[in-house]
Amino acid sequence: MTDLFDAAPREGHVPLAAALRPETLDDVIGQPAITAEGSILRRRIKAGALGSLILYGPPGIGKTTIARAVGTMLGKEFRPLHATRDGVKELRKIADEARIRPLLIFVDEVHRFSATQADDLLSICEEGTADFVGATTGNPYHALPPALVSRSTILKLEPMSLEDMEQVVRRGIDHLHSTGLDVEMTPEQVRLVAGRSGGDARRALTTLESLAVGHPGGRIEITEAMLEEAYASAAINHDRSGDQHYDVVSAFVKSMRGSDPDATLYWLARMIHAGEDPRYIARRIMIHASEDVGLADNTALQTAVAAATAVEKIGYPEARIILAHAALHVARAPKSNSACRGIGAALAAVEQGAPALVPKHLRDAHYAGAAKLGHVGYQFPHDDPRGWVEQEYVPGLKPGSLYQSDARGGATFEARADQFWETVTGRKVPGTFS
Repeated sequence: MTDLFDAAPREGHVPLAAALRPETLDDVIGQPAITAEGSILRRRIKAGALGSLILYGPPGIGKTTIARAVGTMLGKEFRPLHATRDGVKELRKIADEARIRPLLIFVDEVHRFSATQADDLLSICEEGTADFVGATTGNPYHALPPALVSRSTILKLEPMSLEDMEQVVRRGIDHLHSTGLDVEMTPEQVRLVAGRSGGDARRALTTLESLAVGHPGGRIEITEAMLEEAYASAAINHDRSGDQHYDVVSAFVKSMRGSDPDATLYWLARMIHAGEDPRYIARRIMIHASEDVGLADNTALQTAVAAATAVEKIGYPEARIILAHAALHVARAPKSNSACRGIGAALAAVEQGAPALVPKHLRDAHYAGAAKLGHVGYQFPHDDPRGWVEQEYVPGLKPGSLYQSDARGGATFEARADQFWETVTGRKVPGTFS
């Protein structure tokens, strides 16, 4: 897809996003960690030794803009390539040109490069023929060849803050005023456009431009109806196969674990709005019903499993209610990590240590000759009035070495179980918080 920050046509309409393209890093809104004085990018520019750089982040947050600004500051001609349009021939031609005059080669969507293209790009990087900047929406550690990653400085760009986005919108309004379009927006409307753009400056400016153009001369007052029309079918940024997917899912999971019902509903709504498969969401809820709630409330897993079954039969839009029901159960339930932590510790013990021998009194004794082999001595707990007898089940395994109760008080299953077994055995149950 062509970036609106790409070179604008010499004649005709110049898109607002292109007209506001910053000339230097000083003009870039947002990305302070990358553009600030003393940053690694500033130091490389100052030294005239940019080398190979990968800019990584979601669409519309300034990857191409920063690359162009870097080229201007280095005094090098900016030569853009696009991985889906330009092949090895174009790459080699630019490399030959770079041997004659200083160029900054920019490759958009560099993660789409073929193996042959990547090899040619690597040779340019290694020889220092030209400075190179690649832009990608995919995580470079997953999407790019390791050899290219190892030869590049990787900078991650974050979605702009709401305040940054408001500054972008206001800058756009000022520019429109300078062109004779007297756009009037309330602070609330500016904030709405900024917020609905999802950290994407290009989207904000494109929306602003669509609101402003095509009116008769004079003052242009933006109305609520105009905004409603502009956002009637607007989607929220959410790449279901990229970092955005994993980041939102992570936030959802951590909100349930953190017992924040409002945040849980927000991130759930983000996934639902983006069209995330309800079965996938239900599976995540099932996992965390055991991982994070576990023995504190055994009914959370029952709710999660029932929700997974229900969304298979129902689907959207009603499935959103079922998913909210299950997610809120996990969020609102008391928490225990003892099942997840315990099986992790047990697997580590099995994988790293010598296998424990099954004690003779626990071995199978349901065949003739078992007694002659010494498979005797097992004490049946149900024969004891307490329902429990003292006997060894794993040689040398001390109580609490694998399972530790996460009971934090209250009427949780785990707390009630602790109290019961302490009464029966006369020993305190090993606990994480005791």
